[in-house]
Amino acid sequence: MTLFSPQTALALTLGVVSFLFAVIWGTPLINSLRRMQIGESIRIEGPQRHMSKVGTPTMGGLMIIVPTVIFCSLFILPQYHSLLLPLGMLISAGALGMADDLAKLNQKRRGEEKIGILGRHKMLVVTALALFAAIVIYRPLGLGFIILPTVANRIALPAIIYIPIAVVIIVGTTNAVNLTDGLDGLAGGTAAINFATYGVISLRQGQPQLATFCFCMAGGILAFLWYNAYPAQLFMGDTGSLALGATLSTAALMTGQWVLLPIIGSIFVAVTLSVMIQTTYFKITRRLYGTGRRFFKMAPIHHHFELLGWSEVQVVQRFWLISMLTGVLGVALALL
Repeated sequence: MTLFSPQTALALTLGVVSFLFAVIWGTPLINSLRRMQIGESIRIEGPQRHMSKVGTPTMGGLMIIVPTVIFCSLFILPQYHSLLLPLGMLISAGALGMADDLAKLNQKRRGEEKIGILGRHKMLVVTALALFAAIVIYRPLGLGFIILPTVANRIALPAIIYIPIAVVIIVGTTNAVNLTDGLDGLAGGTAAINFATYGVISLRQGQPQLATFCFCMAGGILAFLWYNAYPAQLFMGDTGSLALGATLSTAALMTGQWVLLPIIGSIFVAVTLSVMIQTTYFKITRRLYGTGRRFFKMAPIHHHFELLGWSEVQVVQRFWLISMLTGVLGVALALL
């Protein structure tokens, strides 16, 4: 499929329409969330300048989910039923995130500690969704393969290898995006770049339905960033972060170019690794010296750079630049 085709035009147009729809809908959504007093809580141990964000409306992931579901269902789904999978993951993961956001809100109103749904319970649901998606990708869709740069032919993988790998990718990416959602515009901007990258890859591979989904997601995220740019008027909450992670990884698996996801999603990988390094280093030094020490000033790594003196805007924009560069590299490798 050529990049210059009516299908490409439709995919890009729907991305723009999703943006316009979400931007127009954004102000009424924010006002509704404020009336319902659905506000964000901030980590006490985080940078003190973040305390001013307490009470900012959350659950802004709805601004991304709704237009994507509407326009993909109206214009693409009737012709391409394979789109049911990413749309189903978007709705399911978003619903899980919404349940978590609402649980935190109810705990706050009762004067309890705001922990939302227990982490192990969320992990169990995410893993179940990932297993379902992996099986669907492998069996009905027949996309259980891997594409490697410079290798001409797709490499088919047996189910016993592909399905566990796919589950790890979906669960890991979902958690990574959730961890990255800590600064105004950081997770959203990075995810928009990643979705646009996989949109281009999908078009190149002749998957216009998946490309449309990716561009609609990117359009919705850009509209969300209209209100989430510093200083944020709206946060995505787990409603958005879980949905973005689950669907980004699903889209990557459906292209077969999932080996490029750690490159394209380099920021998400770096954030996750920083948390793992911090936790491991703390445990090791506590055993050796009796007192745990920190490898970074704070994890995830974006807070480390804040404590080094970078402004929030500097951190976000520089991470965006890195994401753009690795996205271009990912497209280049996909063309080999």
